Amino acid sequence: MTTTPPASPAGRSRPARDRRGRGLRGPLAWPPVPTMTTRRDRFDDLVLAAAERARPWLGSRNGDISFAVEEVPPDDPAAWEVRATSLGRLVGTRSERRIVIYRRPVEARAGSQSEVAALIRDVVAEQVALVLGVPPDEISL
Repeated sequence: MTTTPPASPAGRSRPARDRRGRGLRGPLAWPPVPTMTTRRDRFDDLVLAAAERARPWLGSRNGDISFAVEEVPPDDPAAWEVRATSLGRLVGTRSERRIVIYRRPVEARAGSQSEVAALIRDVVAEQVALVLGVPPDEISL
């Protein structure tokens, strides 16, 4: 005795489409296509690239420093920070330090994608110089 699966209400086994054969389409571009990368993803990639260029400057002694991206700086800046909107910050203790780059202020100050990349390099170089105790113009990324 064979049994057949119950038929769907419309008598179809596939997802319903409208009467012209449209509906339930896939995305216009698939994730590997550059049009699907978001501004956040491109920003993260730029920070990762700058962090990789900064690794030789940090060396093995400061190799435990991690890099992070946050949307905006916190509302309560530290007492030693300027009141202007910061683009990046060194946070943490001696054993666990992290360089944070703030995405929204960086993108607001830059006009184009190349300016965003240059500003990220400058901010990362400034924070690495702060870690090493040297002037920022000595660090070139």
